[in-house]
Amino acid sequence: MKKTIGMFAHVDAGKTTLAEQLLFHTKAIRQRGRVDHQDTFLDTHEIEKQRGITVFADQAMFSLNESNYYLIDTPGHVDFSPEMERAIRVMDYAIVILSAVEGIEGHTETVWRLLQKHHVPTFFFINKTDRVGADALKVLEEIRANLTTDVFDMTETLTKGKMNEELIEFMAERNESLLEIYMETGYQPDLWLETMKKLIQEKQISPCASGSALQDIGISSFLEKLEMLTSTNYLSEEPFAGRVYKIRYDEKGTRITFIKALSGTLKVRDEISYGGDKNLISEKITQIRMYNGTKFKAVDLVSAGDIFAVTGLTSASAGDGIGTVKEKADYEMKSALQSKVMVDPSINVKEVLRCFKILDAEDPALNVTWEERTQEIHIHIMGTIQLEVLKLIVKERFHFDVTFAEPEILYKETISSEVIGYGHFEPLGHYAEVHLKLEPTARNSGITFESVCHTDHLTVGTQNVIRNHLFERDHHGILSGSPITDVKITLLTGRAHIKHTSGGDFREAAYRALRQGLEKATNLLLEPFYDFKIKIDLDLIGKVLTDIQQAHGSFDPPITDGNKAILTGKVPVATFMNYGPEFASITQGKGILNLVVGGYYPCHNQTEVIERKSYNKDADPEYTSSSIFCSKGQGYSVSWDHAEAEMHGL
Repeated sequence: MKKTIGMFAHVDAGKTTLAEQLLFHTKAIRQRGRVDHQDTFLDTHEIEKQRGITVFADQAMFSLNESNYYLIDTPGHVDFSPEMERAIRVMDYAIVILSAVEGIEGHTETVWRLLQKHHVPTFFFINKTDRVGADALKVLEEIRANLTTDVFDMTETLTKGKMNEELIEFMAERNESLLEIYMETGYQPDLWLETMKKLIQEKQISPCASGSALQDIGISSFLEKLEMLTSTNYLSEEPFAGRVYKIRYDEKGTRITFIKALSGTLKVRDEISYGGDKNLISEKITQIRMYNGTKFKAVDLVSAGDIFAVTGLTSASAGDGIGTVKEKADYEMKSALQSKVMVDPSINVKEVLRCFKILDAEDPALNVTWEERTQEIHIHIMGTIQLEVLKLIVKERFHFDVTFAEPEILYKETISSEVIGYGHFEPLGHYAEVHLKLEPTARNSGITFESVCHTDHLTVGTQNVIRNHLFERDHHGILSGSPITDVKITLLTGRAHIKHTSGGDFREAAYRALRQGLEKATNLLLEPFYDFKIKIDLDLIGKVLTDIQQAHGSFDPPITDGNKAILTGKVPVATFMNYGPEFASITQGKGILNLVVGGYYPCHNQTEVIERKSYNKDADPEYTSSSIFCSKGQGYSVSWDHAEAEMHGL
């Protein structure tokens, strides 16, 4: 049986140390490494050793009884949470590690929410029970209060497959048929154990254990129960299906695609397809590698349940479905900040861009972009620690130095009124006209498209071309040049010429129609907001609520839990992104602050941001709202506010 287990935790909870113990106890490694000694099996990158944190989701392999395990150690720092989320999609089970001293911390709640979203059955391990101030029972209660009430302590209640009375009742309360059997015939160990496995797999209950990874306390017992309570059912007889979960480049520059096989088998030289129905690509596998830490062995065949890497795929990206899986995975963890890459003028900036495109393939959340007009490279980031790590990565891998500009907020724009935009493109030898209705939609709904254009005016193929052009890139708003969002675009009608319409004409006409509509609409600047969850002592509630209000945030009615208060709400990233140190000072490190980018809403200081951005909508080289018409063999430009009078389709 093949099982993929993911390790998750807030930074410094002891996740990598627990991974070392699991590998040592299953004889996968001969000696246990330590994070502070910089010799752990999975934190092998020099950057991870220097900083003592996991940055990359790396895998190890071990066997226990009849099961083969893939163990994936994920980053615990919030700045690397996109890497963590990409790994979640290939997990069969997760282990969430919490410190018996600190308990639930900010990132723990984010991890739990993502595991729930992606339907991953979860075990808890309360670590560091040997430390002064440790209280495993208190942490268990925190889990019940903040994460799930369906958690049970298996440390004392489950021994060699048999349950004590407390666990028997816990199970019976959560399974009606089990309760009936219990009332009629009493406890049946085998039935109870099989039902427990099923309830865990269906995410109805979560087991919890405690111990000390550093001192090797409780590890053997936890491992024994992990083996007993987990199972998978992969089918190798079905057609091959898989999912890409990360991309890497090895030291020779070879592109390595890491895949989880969900069904079927795959052999070297097999041809596989990916990219979905619209952008389907088929390529041959040239090598299959089984990685264990930094080392790999080449194999000829893999089957359902395996995690492996292949060479030969040139364009696959994280989240892509392979074979019979068509849909691309949707990831939640997105950045709200961007930064400019700065290099010495003696270095060719296009070579720097090439290197950053490699990093972009490995971490798509970077969203590396090239600004042709300013000759600048921009990246999206989660936080400043990520920039420090990127600087080291670039130096280590590409052997040049970079610095980064101060991170800036990523803004977006939308409209609050319905308009119709018109675009015409008719220089000599070209012809296209497009009419688009623009309507505001719900916050964070993105761009949607509909066509009501009659096929007498534009063929279905041409309508699809217009749709593709509208979705091929982000479109600049007219307030700050930021991407537009939360707009429904409806293609009303258009015109083509049987002789003169050629490739690219409808892109020009559609862009001009969109821009002309924006000129006529009421435009809004949007900024990213955090969804926050804060847990503090009751006597601090006044101070923290004042801070939220001063940061232009809003909050729900506070919830009290004993002598604690739980606050939830929204607050702009711009005003709250640096609140962490102040919060730690206010609460003396005992409060919980969980911040997750929760979408875009109207900007609290729109005028100030627009002035700072100084975007000139009339001088954007990529966009114009004017239309081009032709008269007597000469093309001429008509400004947006006069273009409608000359449109052919009106």
